Amino acid sequence: QVQLVESGGGLVQAGGSLRLSCTASGSILSINTMAWYREAPGKQRELVAAITRGGSTDYADSVKGRFTISRDNAKNTVYLQMNDLKPEDTAVYKCNADCLLYVRVVLNYWGRGTQVTVSS
Repeated sequence: QVQLVESGGGLVQAGGSLRLSCTASGSILSINTMAWYREAPGKQRELVAAITRGGSTDYADSVKGRFTISRDNAKNTVYLQMNDLKPEDTAVYKCNADCLLYVRVVLNYWGRGTQVTVSS
């Protein structure tokens, strides 16, 4: 059993900052790619940022220069530093991870999400 638990969401004014965290726990041998997605009402799920185990990153064009993804492999944790937040960043942010389990299979897991609301 693997769980991803996000934290750090909240209400912030435009131009403000938030830092999201997501920690994976369970029968995990290692974690490959970890990523943050977001879901806003009436919109499709969007990949916000992703990071490989080796530290290579990828960002949505809409957040480049404002958001930074990082991870701590020893803690099975991924972070998303969000600066200069805009009202259009309002969404539920969900963590995603490809986990290599002790039974030697790789499975994909999702967290339940954390709400980020940016007021204008």
